[in-house]
Amino acid sequence: MLRAIGKRDRDIFDEVWPEKRKIVLKLLRQETVSQREWQDLFFGVHYVCLWDEKGATKIYDGLQQDIVEFIVQAQSKVQAQRGEQALLATYIVEWRKFFTQSNYLPLPFRQLEQSPQVKPASSSGSGSSSSAAAAAGGASTSNAAASASNQASSSSSSTKASTSAAAAAAATSGGATTSSNSATAASSSKKGPTDDSPVRKLMLDSWNKHIFHDIKDRLQESAMKIVHAERNGDAYDAQLVVGVRESYVNLSSNSEDKLEIYREHFEKAYLKATADFYRLKSTEQQQENGVLAYMKYADAKLREEEVRAKRYLEPSSFNILTCRLVKVLIVDHLNSIIAECPALIRDYETERLNLMFRLMDRVLDGEGVEAMMGDLQRHIKSAGLADMQSASEIITQDSEKYVERLLELFNKFSDLVRNAFNDDPRFLTARDIAFKMVVNDTSVFKMELPTSIANRGVKYTAPESKCPELLANYCDMLLRRTPLSKRLTSEQIDARLRDVLLVLKYVNNKDVFMRYHKVHLTRRLILGTSADSEKEEDIVEWLREVGMPADYVNRLARMFQDIKVSEDLNTQFRSSISRHDAINIKILNAGAWARCSERVSVSLPIELEDYIPDVEEFYKKKHSGRKLQWYHHMSNGTITFVNNFGRYDLDVTTFQMAVLFAWNQRQHDKISYENLRLATELPDPELRRTLWSLVAFPKIKKQILLMEPTAISSPKDFAENTMFYINQEFAIVKNGKSQRRGKLNLIGRLQLSTERSQQEDNQSIVQLRILRTQEAIIKIMKVRKRMNNAALQAELIDILKNMFLPSKKMIKEQLEWLIEHKYMRRDDDDINMFIYVA
Repeated sequence: MLRAIGKRDRDIFDEVWPEKRKIVLKLLRQETVSQREWQDLFFGVHYVCLWDEKGATKIYDGLQQDIVEFIVQAQSKVQAQRGEQALLATYIVEWRKFFTQSNYLPLPFRQLEQSPQVKPASSSGSGSSSSAAAAAGGASTSNAAASASNQASSSSSSTKASTSAAAAAAATSGGATTSSNSATAASSSKKGPTDDSPVRKLMLDSWNKHIFHDIKDRLQESAMKIVHAERNGDAYDAQLVVGVRESYVNLSSNSEDKLEIYREHFEKAYLKATADFYRLKSTEQQQENGVLAYMKYADAKLREEEVRAKRYLEPSSFNILTCRLVKVLIVDHLNSIIAECPALIRDYETERLNLMFRLMDRVLDGEGVEAMMGDLQRHIKSAGLADMQSASEIITQDSEKYVERLLELFNKFSDLVRNAFNDDPRFLTARDIAFKMVVNDTSVFKMELPTSIANRGVKYTAPESKCPELLANYCDMLLRRTPLSKRLTSEQIDARLRDVLLVLKYVNNKDVFMRYHKVHLTRRLILGTSADSEKEEDIVEWLREVGMPADYVNRLARMFQDIKVSEDLNTQFRSSISRHDAINIKILNAGAWARCSERVSVSLPIELEDYIPDVEEFYKKKHSGRKLQWYHHMSNGTITFVNNFGRYDLDVTTFQMAVLFAWNQRQHDKISYENLRLATELPDPELRRTLWSLVAFPKIKKQILLMEPTAISSPKDFAENTMFYINQEFAIVKNGKSQRRGKLNLIGRLQLSTERSQQEDNQSIVQLRILRTQEAIIKIMKVRKRMNNAALQAELIDILKNMFLPSKKMIKEQLEWLIEHKYMRRDDDDINMFIYVA
């Protein structure tokens, strides 16, 4: 061929191509091609394209003629088959052979890409993308010979290929493959060395035109029948369907979209056949076996089809198929499936609920899941309230039982969400919303708070849940020295306190809990009845962690600090006086401890009155400029009681002490109610409560005081001439025997409470809510400057929700109050727009 370069007057194509055509035909028939023949084909194509101006076009036309002839022969073999499976099998064999050829036959013809007469499929890739291209793209004949020689040498060390031409081509190109999984390679995002070749495009287009276009409908129909047989459990050959899919994928000559033909034909037919099959089967299954059995069928078929799709479809079709199946198997039967949900939740059928949840979770718009969430919310609310109401007689009398019942319900509902819905966040939210309704319900427990503080009386609004008060009571039982705290270990107390905080998370009016928790803490610290001081301080930090207001938590911490400081002051005070063991003072910060608006006057025994000047003088020396205020209702003491039967130590409140000291010099006298009022100077309500605690103290068989007449059943029935006297037969009874010595606590729950304290508590809660609402509004407006009503209310609720949820009426009233007092104003043009006034 090198000697033929100078013969420019001869038809170079006619001279070279006939010999090279024989090699091409051998390649098309997958006959053995020697290494020398393979090398000569590169030389010939390059030579003709280089020295014949129309050489590239002539080669392309000749190659097209040979390819079409080969395809026509394959077409006759395929169309000769009558049976569907035989047709598919023959087609797949011929297709895979031809597709293998399309990967290596274009390699020697890469020179055609350089010709303007033959335009490639796309303008990608230089000759360096493959060694074969390098061989075909040399700058001169001698260079081309050297490149081709190197190429041939690198492909095999033998003179003649020992395998078929396919193996030789694969070794030369480094990229072709004869594997049956060629579809995967073809659909890969990485381009092979022949992907953009005009020869490969010619081969695929010719196959599409002469074979595929004529029998594609038969191929699709036959493949879908095999899939149908597989779904019915009949015998099938999966490789036939896989082969059809591969041909659809690899027939596309569009390098930008390799799945174009596959999507337009195979995927479309597969999706339609699948939807038609299950549309019929699903209706039959539901009618024959019922909804619950149908759910198992639908779940099994969805998983089965997902596995089948991995065999028969491209990855891009998986989601499309799943959506189509969900539509047919679930959405079309949604109402009948969801109708079973309430009964399953009621019966705690967690396994079936989990199955239903898996099905509904596949529905893209979330309609099924939302319906299940609604059913769960309704069940938790109704079941929770029914359970609380059925046990109301027990839990209304015992805060421990109330909290334990709430925790039992919460754990029960949490187990349901965990086992049935896999702790899905959406269902956890539904549980929280519904349980919050149970906790804040007022049908079992309720308390009424005034709408406002008025001089002429109190107007009451809709009742609020008493849950926070009971939670505070339960905390007190755990932290105080009680039978409950004594029978529990330290770890168990910690766990129950954590449970209280868990329930507290669902309480709307947390400020009520704060109020009562502080009351109980005050009582424990003053009386010294805490079971464990470390746990007292621990729960304060836990309250901070769960988001309680910082000012509230800081006040609690200040209370502990005051007790520690008071211990040091007591030590110093006792060392300064001779009667060092008779008194224990507590100096408390008014801002942290005060809980009622006024102090209660009382005439103290002379033994206590003598200490007051000494304490005040001692404190002034330590802290000049500070004033002490005595809160006698927060004080208590121990007195020795002696009668005809024995001698007893009694723990009493200051009010009880003042009453009992009236008999100190006249033990056997009877004193009227009026004389006791004059002697003690106690207000009438407090005197009645105190006397009743001494004549009708619960849990003791013999009372300290007796009265005449004895038929009085309530402290309100005391008259001015009602007579009281010491019970000389009083004794402490243990195990049915009267003891001559002993100690008795008569304080009970009287300590720190007065007749007006409950009303004051409720009013102070509302007053604090008003102040917090005003404070929050000012904070928001100070930052925003201008804000409309809706946005202001939304941000206000977000700030206050950890304490309480302000009503719209309260927000409106406080906005009007702030406008009236010139803290803010309305916009002149928009009454719903507020403007901060600096």
